Amino acid sequence: MKKLIVGIGGMTNGGKSTLSRSLQAVLPNSCIISQDSFFKDDSVVPVDSHGFKQYDMLDALHMDRMMHEIKSWMQDPQRFMQSQGLTVKCPVSEKGNDIFSLIVEGFLIFNYGPLNTLFDKRYFLQIPYEMCKLRRSSRVYVPPDPVGYFDGHVWPMYLKNRKEMEDTVQDLVFLDGTQKREDLLARVSEDIQQMFTVV
Repeated sequence: MKKLIVGIGGMTNGGKSTLSRSLQAVLPNSCIISQDSFFKDDSVVPVDSHGFKQYDMLDALHMDRMMHEIKSWMQDPQRFMQSQGLTVKCPVSEKGNDIFSLIVEGFLIFNYGPLNTLFDKRYFLQIPYEMCKLRRSSRVYVPPDPVGYFDGHVWPMYLKNRKEMEDTVQDLVFLDGTQKREDLLARVSEDIQQMFTVV
């Protein structure tokens, strides 16, 4: 059995989920674990001196639970997929070997050391400030973003987290999130398919 763990990181509204879902559609026996599924309850997320909830920090996430789920996939990808209601197609390679891919997507996946060490491939989606702010303003969050939240917390934390990531993470592939979805998918899927022969 061949197993591949792909990290799709990036800034808020940079296209992580879209690329991840597109990848899942073309990679055989693949599934997604999203970091956004592991946010702590709003009542325990701390507030900064400006009154902004500190969501853009690892402390706002149940990273232990996320790691538990990822390790469950690592132990038995087929059983994990079946538990998620996903169909397993075996064998999938020309040589008859089973290939399973886990796509882990999130905005701080590369900033968490124990998780970062598990990736076979790391991609980071980036878009310009103006586009990021526009996309963020068009989405509905629960709880909703307060006035000034993007410039007062989200963007400064993105810059801080990105610097920490770049200082510690190797082998990052930066992607231009303004490119067409099909072009991004083609670039990443081709890259990953080539790795199947060396995993």
